[in-house]
Amino acid sequence: MWMRLLGIFVALVVATSPVAAQDATPKPAPKPAAAPKAAAKKPEAKTAAAKTTDDPDSAVDIISPASPAALQAAGWRVIDDPATGVRLGLPGTLVPKIAASRMGSRWMSKQGQIDIETFRMHEAALPALFDDEKKVRRRTVEHSTLKPDSFVISGMQGLKRFVELVQSSGSELRGVTIMFDQATEGTMAPIAAKMAGAFQAFPDRSANPPGLKRGIEYGTAIVVSDRGHLLASAQVTDQCQSITVPGLGHAERIAADSSNDLALLRLYGAHNLAPPPLGIGTADNLTLVGIADPISQTGATSVVRAQAQLTSQGLNPAPKPGFSGAAAIDGQNRLAGMVSLRWVVVAANTPVSANANPTAPIPTSQPASANPPKPVSQPTTASQAALVPADTIRTFLSAQGVAPATAPASIDQAVLQVICVRK
Repeated sequence: MWMRLLGIFVALVVATSPVAAQDATPKPAPKPAAAPKAAAKKPEAKTAAAKTTDDPDSAVDIISPASPAALQAAGWRVIDDPATGVRLGLPGTLVPKIAASRMGSRWMSKQGQIDIETFRMHEAALPALFDDEKKVRRRTVEHSTLKPDSFVISGMQGLKRFVELVQSSGSELRGVTIMFDQATEGTMAPIAAKMAGAFQAFPDRSANPPGLKRGIEYGTAIVVSDRGHLLASAQVTDQCQSITVPGLGHAERIAADSSNDLALLRLYGAHNLAPPPLGIGTADNLTLVGIADPISQTGATSVVRAQAQLTSQGLNPAPKPGFSGAAAIDGQNRLAGMVSLRWVVVAANTPVSANANPTAPIPTSQPASANPPKPVSQPTTASQAALVPADTIRTFLSAQGVAPATAPASIDQAVLQVICVRK
């Protein structure tokens, strides 16, 4: 049941994508003459079709993507795969093993129950690949949909469930295959549905979607002990191959609380580090002290101050990129909290297909021409800043055996830049 619904979901993702909607051509009306004989010869095929997208009398059931809590627990992130150029969502905690594949990249769980592989093909024909992939050894196809510029296939391969998504641009094909044991279906089926919705074979590089992990990311860290402990954003320091503090060396992430966007780093061999004292409460009028992304300040790495008001919606105005992990100080120069900078979805007036939301049930009784593209809001992104309060920081540091400072210290010297380098 899960897999049938998942096949329907990813088919709708393909069918309602802006590119597919633009390039697809109407199918000719079926010929009624041979219908009774065809039905008599292949009753099982007709029954299977009626259960998916060919029954004009019933609406399509859609599998719901994973909840935000489930995605967070799975280590969800959106990345650009350098081997193929595709943009995809990954449950990083579930697939920690990374390797190069013959035509792309591969992510696997520790025991091999989950396997995600990207691929890229030049000078290839989409219909020919569609036919070939349905004939893969030990593969039983339960659902397949071919569009002018994409296809989806799902079913069983050996003892694993699989979903394969492929998109084309000219003669270049890019795709992803998601495979998982049936024992993991309860967890992986909703995540695979989310992956299907997030997959972009030929992404717009100027866009910055929520959850996208850059190859090199800049943030701010706060000195919290004279032994080299730094407080930083868990988002900025997630999945880093290396973390560098310019002028002081490499740092190691030793603890994290992702729910509060807190990470504890250890900078070895550092001297003369003085942490600022933690405040008692949270003030409304705050000064944010951090180091902006070099792009935001023409390559400079100096400490920058910005005023912000703490409201029920967060810190207003939001600071520049690079301020994730920055210090928020009160009127007595005490650390009132840490800045958590996140990307959120907002709306922009861009015409897209009215059916661009793949999670909404779509009745199959409606012909394609009855629902033409309408001008609706195309999601875009903007930054939003939240404050991780001093009490939360104090609890986190105490759990890691780090005692907060009490003596006054210069906040400008306690703020450092961190650089995360990812694979």
